Amino acid sequence: MSEKPSDDEPSASEIPDDVWEQFIRDAERDSRASAPKEPSARARMVTERLRQQEARGELPPGWRTGPAWQEMNGTGARRRKLWAVLGVPLAVAVALVALKPSLLPGDPFGADESPAASPLPDETAAPSTAPEASDPETPTLDKPFAGSPALRWADGEAGIVLPEAEAVGPVPKDRVEQALKLTKKLLVGANLDPKTVRGAHPGAALSVLDPKQPDVLDNLGTALRSPSRKHDPVTLFSRFDPDEVRPVGDVIKTRGRMTFEKGSQGGVAVHADYTFVYPVVRADGPTEVTRTIVRRVLDVELADPARYRVTEGRLLLMAYDQEIGNSSCDVYDGYLHPGFPSSDPSGAAPSGPTTDPYDRSKDIDRDADACGTVSRT
Repeated sequence: MSEKPSDDEPSASEIPDDVWEQFIRDAERDSRASAPKEPSARARMVTERLRQQEARGELPPGWRTGPAWQEMNGTGARRRKLWAVLGVPLAVAVALVALKPSLLPGDPFGADESPAASPLPDETAAPSTAPEASDPETPTLDKPFAGSPALRWADGEAGIVLPEAEAVGPVPKDRVEQALKLTKKLLVGANLDPKTVRGAHPGAALSVLDPKQPDVLDNLGTALRSPSRKHDPVTLFSRFDPDEVRPVGDVIKTRGRMTFEKGSQGGVAVHADYTFVYPVVRADGPTEVTRTIVRRVLDVELADPARYRVTEGRLLLMAYDQEIGNSSCDVYDGYLHPGFPSSDPSGAAPSGPTTDPYDRSKDIDRDADACGTVSRT
């Protein structure tokens, strides 16, 4: 027995077909999970007719056809829910980044590019003063250059920037460019090659030097085989005893400049002035980090093989000098020996002045032979 509808409710026969069709569509779309009330006979009839029309592809436009419905009532609704879920943490993240942009990886807004951390421009002339004092940070394995002016220096070979080559008198541009590249190869092989730094034979650097130059390669070979005060390989090569220390990471900080002019041997003369900073730890002990700073000044020449008895493509080593900060005095075993803050100093007591190993504003004092102290490492 069916229940009689009240006077306030329209009967099924009084509802137009299009309204019933809309009701059925809404019921199918939004109320599948619920248990609807039993529809009237009219509703069942309209539903059956719509299903048959759908099976024959005769639905009127604007119902379940077209991409607009799919986007706005299907996927679009799910996307809105997804953004609603992400909205709260995203808003918090935006607020945090607004307060401290450096939280973003790489800091795309440049907030962490403070003057103390931003890379220095290439050195094209001697600086007028020593670098300013850095924050007194202790170097660590993760931050081996903390508290050092070298933090802003270039890494390794990137710090050896060649000047633009140009002809020098009768020496053509390509010849000048060759001399510059060979000088860089010598610097890299002597100071940045991982094998050299770890105490191995500096073959790459030696291969750049002219074997026809009297005594040069012989003297360097003697220094490497039997180091002594007279023949000390660290005057040209940066070498550490692998049984004593090991490098921290793969980065050696580099800063300097290179110039060229007409040479005395019918070729082009190159002058190089570079400082290298080496972070190291003990080979088998505490992970205390220290740094050794080495400044090297080289004068080389790519001579004219048509006028002089030289080897084509090799450099003449005209002069070289060095200034080494934080290495034991009067130890001539062919290696640099860094001192650690927690260790007692070894070797002879320093008797020379205190110098800043990062100060590139002054020339190396070639007359000074006393071993002094450094103001910072």
